Amino acid sequence: MDDNPSSLKSVFSSAEASRVAIESSQYPPNSPEYHTAVSSALAAYRTSLDLIASLSLFSPNESLEDLSTSSLPYLLAPFHLAELTQRLPAPSLPERKRLLSAARDAYERYLHLADTYDLLAPPYKKLLERYTDAPLAFAVASSTDPALRRDAKIANLKAEKELRARLDFMRKRPEYGTGAADGGDEEVVRQTHLAHLAFSTHMAFQALEGLNREWDVLSQAPEPLMPGAGAEAEEDARRRAAGTQDGYSDRLDQPLRRLQSLMGGPLLTKQGKPLQPFTLLGNRQELAKGVFRPGHNLPTMTIDEYLEEERRRGGIIEGGGEASGRQPEPDEDNYEKADAETMKAREWDEFKEANHRGSGNTLNRG
Repeated sequence: MDDNPSSLKSVFSSAEASRVAIESSQYPPNSPEYHTAVSSALAAYRTSLDLIASLSLFSPNESLEDLSTSSLPYLLAPFHLAELTQRLPAPSLPERKRLLSAARDAYERYLHLADTYDLLAPPYKKLLERYTDAPLAFAVASSTDPALRRDAKIANLKAEKELRARLDFMRKRPEYGTGAADGGDEEVVRQTHLAHLAFSTHMAFQALEGLNREWDVLSQAPEPLMPGAGAEAEEDARRRAAGTQDGYSDRLDQPLRRLQSLMGGPLLTKQGKPLQPFTLLGNRQELAKGVFRPGHNLPTMTIDEYLEEERRRGGIIEGGGEASGRQPEPDEDNYEKADAETMKAREWDEFKEANHRGSGNTLNRG
């Protein structure tokens, strides 16, 4: 393909036609037809960008007035490239992250190109400055207040609706065409392209915020399986689908006879992979017997056995109460004990005669 304006126009027109066909198609996002259509459109836009670069169509030394009306649509090539890159299906988590990074680079390329030609309105200039300072933390509504974020979101939707309405109005004007050579009014065509650029700028910042949200979600996803682990994962899925095949089941509420029957088969394969859940403490018969046992500990002895054990350990003090006032019957044949009791009684009588009642209390005496 020759590097000339007619070749660029042809390739860019082909890319635009493919993009419009994708937007109006009914292909499922995961279908091979959708993947092929998006990949073909992406290839056409990449070729367009290569031709634009080789022709030096845009220069930082130029202003918007220096750009011809026919060159304005080519400013949108990196924007459409970013849009389609986001739509491309990703078979894995790393691949999705790679696509998001590529889309981010294309959006940045478009915004900086639009800023070079002073196509950004003051609010969008501030958004670009905020994005440049913290790309991964960028959000259109910078406030953390839910009410303010809600108001900002409503304002963004309103601005998007107005920009889209203006673009549709410009395209429906009878003076609009592909250029003066095709009978269109040059000024109307130029204003229509500028309206499209303004709408795309608004959508680019919305897309960058969406990229950051998706990136945060992907960053919290579990790490992918290591190479070689896919076969084991497929084997696990196959056995789960087979239910009780190979003596394996994921059910936690298995019948008692099912638990008992599992003990008859092997626990491990020849490669050392478990075929069924097991524990190193006890055996499965003991676990099966304890399935319907109560959750609390059952008593291991009767009340009488417990009291006897406590009495043997000295944990019970006997005596007191009515039984403590009962005097044991004297043994009439035990003369030594009888004499001792008689001597104790005489000593007590002598003590009372020598110490009258109240003689020891001197506190109340005058």
